[in-house]
Amino acid sequence: MSQLPADARAVVIGGGVAGCSVAYHLARLGWTDVILVERHDLTEGTTWHSAGFVGQLRSTVTQTRMIMYSAGLYPELRELTGLDPGWHGVGGLRLATTPERMEELLRQAGAAETYGLDLEVLDPRGTHDRLPLLEVGDVRGSLWLPGDGWLDPARLGHALAEGARALGVRIFTGVEVTGIDVHDGRVTAVRLRGEDGEHSEDGEHVVRTETVVNAAGAAAGVVGRMAGADIPIVPIKHQYVVTPASGVPAETPTVRDPDNIVYFREEDGGILVGGYIRSPQVWDTDRPLSEPRTLFTPDMPKFRESWDSAVRRVPSLKPVGAGDDPAAFRKVVHGPEAFTPDGEFLLGETAVAGLWVAAGFCVHGLAAAGGVGKVMAEWIVEGAPEYDVFGMDVRRFGSYARSARWARARALDSYSTYYDIVYPGEERTAARPLRRSPAWVRHEALGATFGEKAGWERVNWYPPTPDAGTAHSAQSAQAVRPRGWAGRVWSPAIREECLATRDAAGLFDQTSFAKLEISGSVADLERLAGNALDRPVGVEVSARVYPVVYTQLLNERGGIEADVTVTRLAEDRFRLVTGTAFGVHDAALLRRHGLAVADVTSAYACYCLWGPRAYEILALLTDDDLTFGYLRAAEISVGYVPVLAQRVTFVGEFGWELYCPSEYGLTLWDSLMEAGLPHGMRPAGYRALDSLRLEKGYRVWGLDVTPETTPLEAGLGFAVRPERRAALPSPRMALRCLVLDDERDVCQGGEPVRLDGRPVSRVTSGGFGHRVGRSIAYAYLPVEVEPGERVEVGVNGRRVGATIIREPLYDPEGARVRAEPWAAADR
Repeated sequence: MSQLPADARAVVIGGGVAGCSVAYHLARLGWTDVILVERHDLTEGTTWHSAGFVGQLRSTVTQTRMIMYSAGLYPELRELTGLDPGWHGVGGLRLATTPERMEELLRQAGAAETYGLDLEVLDPRGTHDRLPLLEVGDVRGSLWLPGDGWLDPARLGHALAEGARALGVRIFTGVEVTGIDVHDGRVTAVRLRGEDGEHSEDGEHVVRTETVVNAAGAAAGVVGRMAGADIPIVPIKHQYVVTPASGVPAETPTVRDPDNIVYFREEDGGILVGGYIRSPQVWDTDRPLSEPRTLFTPDMPKFRESWDSAVRRVPSLKPVGAGDDPAAFRKVVHGPEAFTPDGEFLLGETAVAGLWVAAGFCVHGLAAAGGVGKVMAEWIVEGAPEYDVFGMDVRRFGSYARSARWARARALDSYSTYYDIVYPGEERTAARPLRRSPAWVRHEALGATFGEKAGWERVNWYPPTPDAGTAHSAQSAQAVRPRGWAGRVWSPAIREECLATRDAAGLFDQTSFAKLEISGSVADLERLAGNALDRPVGVEVSARVYPVVYTQLLNERGGIEADVTVTRLAEDRFRLVTGTAFGVHDAALLRRHGLAVADVTSAYACYCLWGPRAYEILALLTDDDLTFGYLRAAEISVGYVPVLAQRVTFVGEFGWELYCPSEYGLTLWDSLMEAGLPHGMRPAGYRALDSLRLEKGYRVWGLDVTPETTPLEAGLGFAVRPERRAALPSPRMALRCLVLDDERDVCQGGEPVRLDGRPVSRVTSGGFGHRVGRSIAYAYLPVEVEPGERVEVGVNGRRVGATIIREPLYDPEGARVRAEPWAAADR
């Protein structure tokens, strides 16, 4: 084996499928001066004991595309490397035994057709015909995915490693990472021990590098701490068994039976059976994976539920026994898996520049390992991956993820509910409450129903008015309750809050907004922003007035990396406001472009007073002039509270975002409530906010706009300065507003959209617009498709007609938003 070098363009830490895939794909993109280090032999961390399932259909398009890419790569590796990656393309079955699960399968099938994924919905007879060893008496249906299969994890790792070697990557095993050097917030070197060659006096070998990829699996948290980076990895014990050979055909499909928390496949003529138990156990250790091929003592009582489910589903397993004797099985594998707080991968650059992470594979990582390598290599080499991967970006977590107790509680919850149906809008309860607005005590006292995002407790809605329980009101409420899943997490209060905002005013607590203070030249910020930001701070009437700009932050392809408002507070000082979960992501983006950024989210409360009587209400509380115009901000006093008031709206009504230092937050909320309630104002929650913004066509980053979409495609060309707009690629798709024929069919995102009978797109976001009384959805359609044309949308297992409508549906001229303050109440 060659000697460790003194320098490398990149160092990959971890010789499992993640590390080998990242190294391979870096080399494919031309980074051949790469070394990979592994303290044991390749794949001997967590990869070697993976069950190897490759299931292509996932809950998001990015997950599915990554796994589809992987499924296409794995069979090719044999030809590329001469090594067999152990790919078994046997197809896969996903069973449903309850009406709710069957509805989920139908929703997944609808989404799959927009991914171009080959899939078939089977009835119980068709399910049995596909795999006769199954007992299907309680099966309502299944999905058949012929592109699914399974892999031998160790073979895959070695095939990826060999592919990397063939392209110039150097791989060193038996080498332990002892430290990562960081200078001025950037990685400068990796310290290693174990390889023959020249060392420093303390036995370490230093490799100078500016790029390190932490693919250390269950040990990724330990490696991250070497550089001062917090990576919320929780090693959790996972168990499966393999039965003795009994003539099970090698072509047997993989099977997932999520209602019974069990999965299985063929292995060496027997059956591999695994499951996700309801009482998982964390592997408590300071040195995870310090020994190769770590396994734990079999815990058969914990495995009993999954084994019993497997026996009911496959009666031929009964002779193996009750599952309580490890000796009855050919092997019992009880090993560590690296879980994350939300059960999704951790990818991307950490808070330490040059330190990247590809870990937290949460049992299903083998399926996506090829896709992980692809997006990581593109991210590192080209600055951005092809796919929108924010849902996997390590920066989706804030500083609260430093808490090992928080990460542990959330990871255990994610594991124990791994096979549960995830209903849109359903809220998890683990590790809550955590982050609370100063007005949270008032929300709780009012009986608010809370949701959670990025650790923040946010009001979804307040209780409906008292007469909502009367017979007449109950019938009226039931008449507008959406069908299917959209009606599961719903309240008649949402409509009341929307109409109060339209007719009087709504008061929204949006303290969770991420707020960033930016220092630097306007030219540096404009290089990233689409819109013009060089607008003067001036004096209007009697106040110092600041310009507010709505803009997107764009990547080199013109894709939308963030959707924000920017307030210019001085020549070289700006306040950027972005979505609750996006602050860490957006701050990192700005810093990469040379701007100094301070996250001041927790320093300020934010309450939004919107509606035609907002001026009347706020004027009661201030002696300052409120006549500054739309997209302007001014410093005023509300009662005794210093406030930055911004004429900005996300609901399409006149009003302000009111920012004050957090210590004044409770006083400001009480003052607004006391002044507003006599004028018909209601406090309102995020479900009303979402309904109101849909009617106005306001986009949400991560749903309607992503790094894969440009402002021209998203209908946001008005927010891009002319010279930047001219440089954007001509759009082939455009975001369109759809109105469904039946108002009780409500989309929640991901539903397939058909044009002339063929699938062309999927819904980005949808809901019910209470001011216009219509069911609304948005979807990207070919640019030549014009308003007035018809499409079909797959909702609740049916195809529903919809019409493309010119947007916005509500107040298309924008008169209510731009009204003069004294005239707003007349609208």
